[in-house]
Amino acid sequence: MTTMLAPKPWIDAIAPYVPGRSTTDDGRKVAKLSSNENPLGTSDAARTAFIAGAASLDRYPDASAAELREAIAAANGLDPARVVYGTGSDEILHLAAGAYAGQGDEVLFVKFGFSVYPIAARRVGAEPVVAPDRDYATDIDALIAHITPKTRVIFVANPNNPTGTYSPASDIARLHAATPADCLLVIDQAYAEYLEPADDDGAFALAQSATNVLVTRTFSKIFGLAAERIGWGYASAPVIEALHKIRAPFNVTTAGQMAAIAAIGDTAFVESSRAHNLKWRTWFEGEIASMGNKGLRAVPSKANFSLVLFEGKLTAETAYHGLMDAGYIVRWLPGQGLPHGLRITIGTEDEITGLTTALRKLVEAAG
Repeated sequence: MTTMLAPKPWIDAIAPYVPGRSTTDDGRKVAKLSSNENPLGTSDAARTAFIAGAASLDRYPDASAAELREAIAAANGLDPARVVYGTGSDEILHLAAGAYAGQGDEVLFVKFGFSVYPIAARRVGAEPVVAPDRDYATDIDALIAHITPKTRVIFVANPNNPTGTYSPASDIARLHAATPADCLLVIDQAYAEYLEPADDDGAFALAQSATNVLVTRTFSKIFGLAAERIGWGYASAPVIEALHKIRAPFNVTTAGQMAAIAAIGDTAFVESSRAHNLKWRTWFEGEIASMGNKGLRAVPSKANFSLVLFEGKLTAETAYHGLMDAGYIVRWLPGQGLPHGLRITIGTEDEITGLTTALRKLVEAAG
């Protein structure tokens, strides 16, 4: 009998990550509102620093990312020795599963959670466990109820992607209190910079004192450095040591490190990005509410996107293709159990107002 080369069965079970599209069905490049990128672009300071990085293309980057860690720590009141860095926060999420879960273990996350979580679990042979939502939001009680002796990692995105929903500090503290000491609680804060200061979920404070909390963040969203893939995490010294053991060496480029440091320092750009997002997300959700009698509603969001649900005559699939024809690419999510939802990035003023006009026309045409 001939034996064929085959991947491990848990690798075969992975549904690959599907990124937001950047071109239409007929190949046109139109307004891309499918990947939650910053519509204001990148700060001039970060771009200038990135270009300066070209002066050392022949040298490996600083493997310890010392200056980047110092800048991150200074900006957030953290210990730089307890900062880990990666190729986007995605790498940190994979490292968390790789260090603490494996065959026979469970990785827990909420329904409608970030699609990387089940991939990170299956990649190491662990079993993904999905807790039910509460009207598309994270249900802390459901997560707690699904913790078992096999649970080794719990992923919670806050704000959540793709729903945009937010869990307050009291909920995060309650979940941590119910998390066993031998289980790592990962608070994925990819969109935290879009929150108002009063919305601090307390994750960093937990990570300062608890041994089993990891907080992850990214430079891909509000900082506008998605192309460079730079993420970071903060946890207790033993957790950080474990993640460093399995992260890729030289995983953040020299130019990327320099750009990220400059981006942290450009607080005016971050503030303007946050203000723009709050203004136009509020406006957009109000426009969707005005179409509520036609079966549309927006899940209340704290991120730089809105999840719009289509519960009337106009379907999400029809709206997806109709908006594409009109020049706007959004994210349709049947693969994440949301065939009736579109995740729409809050773009520039022209993009979000133009999309809304196109969406109204589709709603009216549907009757």
